[in-house]
Amino acid sequence: MENKNLNKHISGQFSAELEDIRNRVLAMGGMVERQLEQALDALGSLDAELAQKVIEGDHKVNGMEVMIDEECTRIIAKRQPAASDLRLVIAISKSIADLERIGDACVRIAKAAQEKRSNNQQPLLVSIESMGRHATRMLNSTLDALARMDADSALELHKEDAKLDKEYEGIIRQLMTYMMEDPRSIPGVLDVLWAARAVERVGDRCKNICEYVIYYVKGKDVRHVSYEEMEKEL
Repeated sequence: MENKNLNKHISGQFSAELEDIRNRVLAMGGMVERQLEQALDALGSLDAELAQKVIEGDHKVNGMEVMIDEECTRIIAKRQPAASDLRLVIAISKSIADLERIGDACVRIAKAAQEKRSNNQQPLLVSIESMGRHATRMLNSTLDALARMDADSALELHKEDAKLDKEYEGIIRQLMTYMMEDPRSIPGVLDVLWAARAVERVGDRCKNICEYVIYYVKGKDVRHVSYEEMEKEL
């Protein structure tokens, strides 16, 4: 991993500990990224077996969150970091919570894939495909910005969530129309709606992680701040 933003310390062990939790959060991110790809593949192909694999793999994501969080707590207690070191530990601790939530979203998508086993619902699932690809790209780029602690990339990615939200709104309108035209489709449409909502939440979590990257690099808390205000301030 690139170390240009990681401070050197008198204690080489401290530097190693910080590097270790950075590596662990990226490993967790890679695992979540695979979960998302598999969940979307399962949804697109109505592959119940692949969906079950995603569901069963969620405990690994949860376990990594607990392990990394415990290590962050230990570092704060033992090393009492300050300034950028403290911001790094906080950013990682918050990022893993959002990654775990993305893992939960993957489980929701996988469950929708299991529930939709009849081909007559396939047209509804196709509507999520483009949005899913967008969310996957956003997650990949977010993890890259986190790996490099690149505040500029994080700022650009932050506004991608608004585009994903618009796609979600379009899907909602489409599904509402489908239900009005054929009330018998309502149960199936609601399952698809939950899956679409889960994909939309992936974008929200990526946006949060981008805010943590900016917080670490710039030392500014940009939560609940509009993109225009962030761009002007940073």
